[in-house]
Amino acid sequence: MILEQYYIECLSHASYLIGDESTGRAVVVDPRRDITEYLADARKFNLTIEGVINTHFHADFVSGHLELVDATGAWIGFGEAAETDYPIRRLADGERLSLGTVELEIMSTPGHTWESISVLVRERADAEPVAVLTGDSLFIGDVGRPDLVNIGESSTTDLARAMYRTIHAKLLTLPDHVKVLPAHGAGSACGKNLSAELTSTIGEQRLTNPSVQPMSEDAFVELITDGQPAAPAYFASDAAMNKRVHPLLRQDRTVPEMTPAQIRAALAADVRVLDARSVEDFAAGHLRGSVNVGFDGRFAETGGMVAEVGAQIVLITYPGEEQQAALRLARIGSDNTVGYLNVGRDGHFPAELADLVQSAPRTTAAELDDLLARDAVTLIDIRNAGERASGAIPGSVHIPLAQLRVRMGDVPNGKPIVVHCAGGWRSSVAASLLRANGFQQVTDLLGGYDEWATARAMV
Repeated sequence: MILEQYYIECLSHASYLIGDESTGRAVVVDPRRDITEYLADARKFNLTIEGVINTHFHADFVSGHLELVDATGAWIGFGEAAETDYPIRRLADGERLSLGTVELEIMSTPGHTWESISVLVRERADAEPVAVLTGDSLFIGDVGRPDLVNIGESSTTDLARAMYRTIHAKLLTLPDHVKVLPAHGAGSACGKNLSAELTSTIGEQRLTNPSVQPMSEDAFVELITDGQPAAPAYFASDAAMNKRVHPLLRQDRTVPEMTPAQIRAALAADVRVLDARSVEDFAAGHLRGSVNVGFDGRFAETGGMVAEVGAQIVLITYPGEEQQAALRLARIGSDNTVGYLNVGRDGHFPAELADLVQSAPRTTAAELDDLLARDAVTLIDIRNAGERASGAIPGSVHIPLAQLRVRMGDVPNGKPIVVHCAGGWRSSVAASLLRANGFQQVTDLLGGYDEWATARAMV
């Protein structure tokens, strides 16, 4: 049996290739849009990809099922409750799919969405299962959140109760040795306490996962509906794209280099310019109107927070990172990257753009305390609710980064603004986004809440 996991850190996303070596038949589960790795491994293992299974309608990325169908002619499988505008194979609870000796069993596991399924893997039809691909139902260290985009008009509570039954009446009834292979890991907004581990077992999760411990259904509902991270606005767009036919991602696509004149014209036309360099290099010098989304962080997800899916995007990148940055955006459906400008680590922009280069001021913890004491600043906390619950700076206004672009009207504008996150990466995003949208005198807190709290503890 072939069972390969493909994990991308930028989206904390895992996908899988399952194949039978004796027959050469295979399926891919929860694929991303850039499918060359699946196709290359299928060739390496002498496999034919004949099916694509999505465990649910993903909201945090655009699935690669259409690209795989175009490349292989495979069928697309979803849970029975799924509704799409392209042909699908409806997979029923308990249905078995034979790849030859290897056999897959479909488990209906609603809770994250109604159409959610898990895929149980056996090396032989009469053998104990060896693994379960749990999608966004059971994570390592958590369970899937019930409040994201889903089909139908059900409440979050209904889905949370369905998840309780999925966990306790379905997944936890599997043998302890069964390997747990989820669709996401740490950092994903599809849950709040996901582990950095990429695999586990049912037995390990039974012992260590706080969300699956014995508790009442009501206690479970309260646990998994409280303190979830704010969902980026693009999640709704991606969930909708995954239900309909949409343009395919060209696997050999490249974006062109732009001239200084073209960059200037893009800024003048309010095209979103994403500067993917480090926070420090951006602060030292960047183009006025650009937004700092560092390539070294959660670039795709954060790019989807600050630029609407479908909007034109220009990239400022270190040399050699431009095509990968464009690909990461395409994974969430932002296909309209029109070009890039490379800036070396020396920070030198072309002379033709010198008049547009400015620095980004940053505020220290000591300076912030002085400003707050004089009531001379508006402080905006862009962390998620769960982070803020463990400690907040008195007087701060809470607007999670994922909501900032669509909540500009909630930002007070009578005083200078300081923005903070936990450590300083996200606050550079937020401060630059505010400046790009016309707010004046905006800085971000150097070192974030962590630095401020450490300084306070030393007093």
